[in-house]
Amino acid sequence: MIEIEYSPKFAKMYKKIPMKIKRLAEKKERLFRINPFDSKLRVHKLSGKLERYWSFSINYQYRIIFSFVKDNYVRFHAVGTHEIYN
Repeated sequence: MIEIEYSPKFAKMYKKIPMKIKRLAEKKERLFRINPFDSKLRVHKLSGKLERYWSFSINYQYRIIFSFVKDNYVRFHAVGTHEIYN
């Protein structure tokens, strides 16, 4: 099972997203903890200035950016719409 650390930036951003998205994010996080590469998450490696990071989908609009710290341990860095890539 994957362990997740939440960055202060992630926690601050998470507070601002709609409750409906938070519920869906919690559902996706449970799936992520079991299998971070489950096809339902649409996980992909980012490029450019974010090449150290990965992203998965909460829904069509919202994403979570994360990084692998070590085996079975990840850090969530940001959550939001596509604007988080900027």
